[in-house]
Amino acid sequence: MLPQILQAQTQKKQSATAHKLTTSFVPNGKWRGVFEIKPGIEVPFNFEITKSDAKPHLIFLNGEERFDGGIVKQTADSILVALDQFDNELAFKIAGDSLVGTLRKQDGSGKPLAVNASRGNPYRFKPNGKNAAADFSGKYDVTFKSSTGKDENAVGLFKQNGNKLTGTFLRVTGDSRYLEGIVEGNDFYLSSFIGSSPSYYKGSFSTDGSITGETVSARGNTPFTGKQNQNAALPDAYKLTFLKDGYKTLDFSFPDVNGKKVSLSDEKFKNKVVILTITGTWCPNCVDEASFIAPWYKENRNRGIEVIGIHYERQLDSAYVRKALTRFRDKFDIQYDQVIAGTPDKKIVAESLPALNNFVSFPTTIIINKKGEVAQIHTGYSGPATGKYYTDFVKEFNTEIDALLKE
Repeated sequence: MLPQILQAQTQKKQSATAHKLTTSFVPNGKWRGVFEIKPGIEVPFNFEITKSDAKPHLIFLNGEERFDGGIVKQTADSILVALDQFDNELAFKIAGDSLVGTLRKQDGSGKPLAVNASRGNPYRFKPNGKNAAADFSGKYDVTFKSSTGKDENAVGLFKQNGNKLTGTFLRVTGDSRYLEGIVEGNDFYLSSFIGSSPSYYKGSFSTDGSITGETVSARGNTPFTGKQNQNAALPDAYKLTFLKDGYKTLDFSFPDVNGKKVSLSDEKFKNKVVILTITGTWCPNCVDEASFIAPWYKENRNRGIEVIGIHYERQLDSAYVRKALTRFRDKFDIQYDQVIAGTPDKKIVAESLPALNNFVSFPTTIIINKKGEVAQIHTGYSGPATGKYYTDFVKEFNTEIDALLKE
């Protein structure tokens, strides 16, 4: 009898301790996290845990952006944040007033990435007291070097305020979203994280207007070089992907998550302007596009407009597809059709949409006129982090739609 009494007392004490931990640790506030992507290579990011709708949310902070990562679930000694947008999760153990844990896939696959976080540190990269050598703000012609010989041209956009540096790299496929960091002397460091994989760039500016650096990831490093040029530009995004000779439209029949086939020939789309977006829930630039298209559609659908999201997802089993597309739909309040067309491989896109020539990027946006013909194809997506590129795209998009509705 005595052992049972002692065991009950021990369990009661453990329960009381767990309750004390849960109630005493309040995660709300601003945090600085650090990933160790390689031995000795640390990538910092900032986030805030705030109470919203009676549930604590983790908000990623990158430059001007506040990106909702998800609901924070707290137990006796741990914190879990399901980063549903990218099928990842942050799993932390509470260690005093710090957090220690991993970034991992929700299904347990792949290799976890070590991460720790401390509360109240307002900086991203810890300053060493060295002032910036100059103001390196501006636009740069940039070339990312490839070991295969297929170098990639980009436009670097940087804005400096003292030692603080923000910016992005604009590419044919889309931009690098909101990067934030620091300039010390001629050296710079930039990072970003919204729940997928952490982004990390480091390099040096020169007073002659040149830039050298590399993007660093667990998969390897990619060097880049460039030169300041206020006229730096990419190829016309409206001329990269086009229809093959003899085609005027796209002919497809893809299922939604319920197995219902959707086609441009359906009665729902006749005599309407239809926007097709070739997308994927895994794609950060597609996230930016959905955050624009979803509310835009709700405001304009009554004008004779429809949208179809053509998804290419990493897995095609019905349970995964339903989960991924439903999460995407709920996050952005998507009220247009979503269909599943295959996996995110350019060859798969070419096979499933054979009328397309030279498919380049997720996302790609295709506008269909009232006759059911392709009127415009836009490759990639320049999100809000690109500033004027984004506002110009929105203006051009609305101008094209308005013109087609008048036809």
